[in-house]
Amino acid sequence: MNILISNDDGYLAQGIAILARVASEFANVRVVAPERNRSGASNSLTLDRPLSFRAAENGFYYVTGTPTDCIHLGLHALPDFKPDLVISGINHGANMGDDTLYSGTVAAATEAFLMGIPAVAFSLNTHKFAQYSETAEQAAWIVLSHLLKNPPIAPVLWNVNIPAVAPDELQGYKTTRLGKRHHIQNVIASTNPRGEAIYWIGAAGDVSDNEDGTDFAACEAGFISITPLQIDLTAYREMDYLREYWRGMSV
Repeated sequence: MNILISNDDGYLAQGIAILARVASEFANVRVVAPERNRSGASNSLTLDRPLSFRAAENGFYYVTGTPTDCIHLGLHALPDFKPDLVISGINHGANMGDDTLYSGTVAAATEAFLMGIPAVAFSLNTHKFAQYSETAEQAAWIVLSHLLKNPPIAPVLWNVNIPAVAPDELQGYKTTRLGKRHHIQNVIASTNPRGEAIYWIGAAGDVSDNEDGTDFAACEAGFISITPLQIDLTAYREMDYLREYWRGMSV
């Protein structure tokens, strides 16, 4: 069993070191991650410049690009290593609800899934990673041990969020759906040293859907949230309406 690991926090992040350590108990591991924090990179590819690919002192490989770039280089720049599974994380901060659209952590797993490789993204529901690192490690072990003992029949894309609780307060795990946040996001105005206006994208909005069954609710209750994701964006329920809308129209 070969496992390729990536993230969006960078190859020096504590979360990826923990995930690599846990995964190495079950399989051969190779880590390919961004050289720096690329949070919020989503599924972007670097197309305007070439990428560098180097080995670090800790044995990980780092790439001067996005998490999605890392998956491509991990598959094609290391031809001696063919992964049976790709895992991403453990992200320093949650990736629940609408956050999954922006997450580089989820994007790395998504790219592998698009290539027919089972993939799992892991995130911890706090930026205080050091305080809950033991919980993150225990949760990763729970999920990976079950996954590798009972491998899915077809490639899967799972989004796993770990609650910020003490290890002995983990309640188990739940299959969940994505919740939702408010779409309003702060834009923080400032000025640079020259007095010119600059802007920062602020923190994500408040949660607007944390009903029972959502990833938000599960994590809040101390459960590991496991949400199956899909890639097909087709709005099937609107297809009949669209056919009728364009009926009789000529070019």
